[in-house]
Amino acid sequence: MTLNRSKSTLFLIEQLIVVAVFAICAVACIRIISTAYLYSRDSRDVGFAIIAAENVTESFKAVSGELEHVAYIIGGSVAEIDGMSTVTIYYDKNWQVTDAANALYVLHLNETGITNYFSHDRVTHTLIEGNISARRITGDELISFNVAAISTG
Repeated sequence: MTLNRSKSTLFLIEQLIVVAVFAICAVACIRIISTAYLYSRDSRDVGFAIIAAENVTESFKAVSGELEHVAYIIGGSVAEIDGMSTVTIYYDKNWQVTDAANALYVLHLNETGITNYFSHDRVTHTLIEGNISARRITGDELISFNVAAISTG
């Protein structure tokens, strides 16, 4: 009888060790998968943020830095913040333009400076500088860079 009891105790200990090793491996795999998901989500969001920012940048240059026109073209709104104009555009989970209530992402085009100068033929040019930043509504910044446009006249 004691020989059977000893064998069954060893078998139980062996099974517990196998379950513990399996659990440790499962936790490691779950951590790896969740980290990969977060990196994938961040990469996707940055990619879409770059596309949205490129659209805003090209619109900004096409209309010679007139923010009201940029907001009209892209579907955003213009507001004055600290004496400088800001275009705000909200995006939903699929990076489609939406309203603030349904937004997961926001893109800002801030006017950072206006400089007038004369060219060699005495034509007045205006350099409009700005900053584009895209972030999640939670505040996590995805991208940020400076832009500039020149208007003549």
